[in-house]
Amino acid sequence: MTPPTWDQVLKSFQQIWGYADFRQPQGEIVKALIDRQDLLVVLPTGGGKSICFQLPAVLQSGLTLVVSPLLALIENQVQELRQKNLPAAALHSEMARQQRQQILQALDQRQLRLLYLSPETLLSPPVWQRLSDPNLEINGLILDEAHCLVQWGDSFRPAYQRLGAVRQTLAAARPDRKIPLAAFTATADPQAQQVLCRVLQLQSPRCIRVNPHRSNLHLGVKRVVSLGHRQFLMDRYLRHHPHESGLIYVRTRRDSETLAARLVAQNYRTAPYHGGLGGADRRRIEASWMENRLQFVVCTSAFGLGINKPSTRWVFHYQAPHILTEYVQEVGRAGRDGHWAEALTLVSEPTGWIDPSDRQRARFFRDQTLAQQQKAQQLVSQIPARGTVEQISQKFKEGAIALSWLHRSGQLDWLDPFHYQLRSPPPPVTNADTDASHQLHQFFHSPSCRWRSLLVAFGFPTEAQTLGDCGHCDNCCRSRRHTGVQSPVQP
Repeated sequence: MTPPTWDQVLKSFQQIWGYADFRQPQGEIVKALIDRQDLLVVLPTGGGKSICFQLPAVLQSGLTLVVSPLLALIENQVQELRQKNLPAAALHSEMARQQRQQILQALDQRQLRLLYLSPETLLSPPVWQRLSDPNLEINGLILDEAHCLVQWGDSFRPAYQRLGAVRQTLAAARPDRKIPLAAFTATADPQAQQVLCRVLQLQSPRCIRVNPHRSNLHLGVKRVVSLGHRQFLMDRYLRHHPHESGLIYVRTRRDSETLAARLVAQNYRTAPYHGGLGGADRRRIEASWMENRLQFVVCTSAFGLGINKPSTRWVFHYQAPHILTEYVQEVGRAGRDGHWAEALTLVSEPTGWIDPSDRQRARFFRDQTLAQQQKAQQLVSQIPARGTVEQISQKFKEGAIALSWLHRSGQLDWLDPFHYQLRSPPPPVTNADTDASHQLHQFFHSPSCRWRSLLVAFGFPTEAQTLGDCGHCDNCCRSRRHTGVQSPVQP
């Protein structure tokens, strides 16, 4: 099939989505995908990422695979596409058997242009068997919310680490057709970008990045000295935002349940949300919040991907996140309508002597990660130099996760998505978790402009220098008060 002309692209964009023209840099991304280039796209949430890969998919022959982390995100996008009568479908584990068979049949009959699925579903036998058919024309592989590969790929979602081998294996069966791979995310610092390029085996990728600065979003941090102080500040904050939609972020499932129960007892319209809930419960809570039946949700990092509520006025971190990328993802869910919004984070005082809770929480997760890495390292001497994920998973508890970490640390290569080979000799093992924790600590306790610090951390030093003092973070506003300069106020 001859690639569409740019006039055809614009005409279809206007007819299907109803927009007169692309926003920067949407057109650049669409053109690169039509030209079959590998891409790494870092575009803040609300920037219209999904259109950038949906439009090329429906304009070209063949099937585009969209790998996405969460069921809610998959279902929302597919529902919007089906409402436009576009040939898109989703496959996931919660589907009824009959519905799943209908989608597989549509795949067999070449009726789809877009197929959304999780990494685990992509690598399931019924799906992989069909994708391996060399007569099936595969137009491209898209990884949506690609930062999840970095955050989850060597912990509880090990299938992410095998995605680079997916493109390699599919392309080997179709030597006459290039299969581009594009990774889309709202936040990725330079280190995360390197991980994505390496794990996905991107080939001379075009990197398109937009900095995360949002002039309508005020960033603030308050130090706490005890659990009671933390609860007092949260209660006061909620009293000052009685009718505004927001989100409260915590770090564990237990904290989500406990804090939500406390706030429900105070007659707040809220509910807990975390990865341990069933799919039906998660979708019910999402819908209740979107429709304002809940004012806010007390959630872990599991909440928010693919959920767009532009009228969200605030994000409150009852507990600080573990990495800066997670922080930017979560605060970016406020103020997507362009109106004033704010994000406030509570952090333990920096010494940790008076309130050690943040330090203890970070140590707990760090110890979990270290224990997992030690198990993976011990596995090296117990497994064959070559083997399969299935064999190792059957023989060792959390064997797939151990293989994933060995791949991340450069001690293992994937021959295809199911077969591995150990490297000999293995490279020295490095761990960036300590650096990430130090970076976050510096961000929360530094007196510098918070937006400027974020721009530097995410690889935009020139933009940070141009920004100067932003005027919409607590540090800049405090500095202006001290110098007698009036700070902007919320309208």
